[in-house]
Amino acid sequence: MSATFSPAALQALVDRQYGLVTAAQLHAIGFPPSRTWQRLEIGRWQRVLHGVYAITSGLLTRDAILEAALLYGGTTALLSHRTAAELWGMVTVDEAGPVHVTVPYGVSAIGQPATAVGHAVHGDRVVPSRGSILHPGVAVHRSRAQRHIGAGDLLPPRTTRADTALDLAIAQPSAHEAYVSLIGAVTNARVRLDDIRRRMNERTPRRYRKALEAAVSLLAEGVQSMLEYRFAVEVEQAHGLPAARRQGPVVVDGRTLWEDCDYSEHGVPLIVRLDGRRSHSAREVAFRDRRRDNAAELADRPRLVFGYEEVVGTPCLVAGEVEQILRREGWVRRDENPCPACARLASPDTRQPRTGGGAA
Repeated sequence: MSATFSPAALQALVDRQYGLVTAAQLHAIGFPPSRTWQRLEIGRWQRVLHGVYAITSGLLTRDAILEAALLYGGTTALLSHRTAAELWGMVTVDEAGPVHVTVPYGVSAIGQPATAVGHAVHGDRVVPSRGSILHPGVAVHRSRAQRHIGAGDLLPPRTTRADTALDLAIAQPSAHEAYVSLIGAVTNARVRLDDIRRRMNERTPRRYRKALEAAVSLLAEGVQSMLEYRFAVEVEQAHGLPAARRQGPVVVDGRTLWEDCDYSEHGVPLIVRLDGRRSHSAREVAFRDRRRDNAAELADRPRLVFGYEEVVGTPCLVAGEVEQILRREGWVRRDENPCPACARLASPDTRQPRTGGGAA
């Protein structure tokens, strides 16, 4: 026996759900199906997703779009993958892409395509034109660990930072992009490395496992920014240079500061400082760096400083300068430089491309 319809019950639902309601909720409060279909047909309500309706005729807010996906996925659904990453600040918002949700195995929800506005209501109300995108659709993922991947009581419901970072990495199209994605999440979005390790042990990734383990190993060495990652991979690893000690402590003026790269463990007192475009612009940080420079000079330690543009734009040049100081201070290369770009530059057969006009 259906319940007697109460307008207050409907109002409570739409107030809580950004103007949205599901067919199951309408049935539970006794709202007649005939009235639902009538309002949809004349355009007072809109079909947002299968079984999810908006009681307005306008476009949806971002909050309503996310809520619609959760309502479609059911009471156990969590925002996940890129959508959760947007909420955690790991990536920028992609309003054109589908909303990602994760549901337990056994839930019948399947992916939904984008929904277009079905009616343009005329009169004194400004409404979107017919065919405008109402909802970008839903990408549905499934998990056997649904009870363990949610971020507590946080609203809207989403996967934890660590689970989101791993899901985002595993969804990348290549192992290298998965590697970069995980490093970016840990260094830029304040995802704790210990949490990543724990979740990888609890949820062993079936895809890109070696790449993700390599990313964790690099992060464990002390890489704390994408600039440090680029230096470690594109300067040190790509050119066969020794791996520096990351974030080594140094006491200056009674305070413990941290050097980005210290090669003392290889018998060379070289320090390499990586000058991030943002983190080194503040006056206090600039003063601290000058004090570190002076301390290195007083300790008779050679030092090099590189910015983002040099490390990313000319890694071979940076590697050459680092190697020059390493060799000067006694380091001996045991293997050839593996960088193909350096090999091409050093080859006597390398020809400079022509510049200027076309064929004679």
